[in-house]
Amino acid sequence: MKKILFTLFIIYGFGLNAQSSDYDWKKMNPKQRKEVINNLSPEERKELLKKFRNNMVLENLEIDASDKTEFTQLYNEYLDNQKQIKSQFNPDFNPETLSDDEAKAKLQQSFEVGQKLLDNRKKYADKMQQVIPCQKVLKLFQSEGMMRDKMNERKPHTGRNNSMAKPKQNP
Repeated sequence: MKKILFTLFIIYGFGLNAQSSDYDWKKMNPKQRKEVINNLSPEERKELLKKFRNNMVLENLEIDASDKTEFTQLYNEYLDNQKQIKSQFNPDFNPETLSDDEAKAKLQQSFEVGQKLLDNRKKYADKMQQVIPCQKVLKLFQSEGMMRDKMNERKPHTGRNNSMAKPKQNP
């Protein structure tokens, strides 16, 4: 469901010119888009979302045609590494039930994962600057943050119980 909402957000919010080989997304009404997306397999949805995301980034940054392939490869590699690093931290826990030692360990783990995310971001910023100007790399990271904030606004925050229904903070 999250993938569907995110895909629809991208389609609506940014008016992409991206087209799948079989569908003209811009000419479809929301009901048609939803039906097409619901009929896709999970793998196809994931690929469609990836394609929309990449097209949105390429359009937003105005990447030269000669650099699109190399940049897209780097960007996808960066996102895959970020996802892999984030998977090392499980944010689904109740801090009030942890002992002091467990809480300290979890806090330390969150710092370590946060540092790995930052290190990965620096590494790929350097790599991306070999393909696109520094200003565009900065714009990419800025738009990434804005998109995350926008998605957090749309996502209902459900916790383990209603008193815990606060947004989760990732490292």
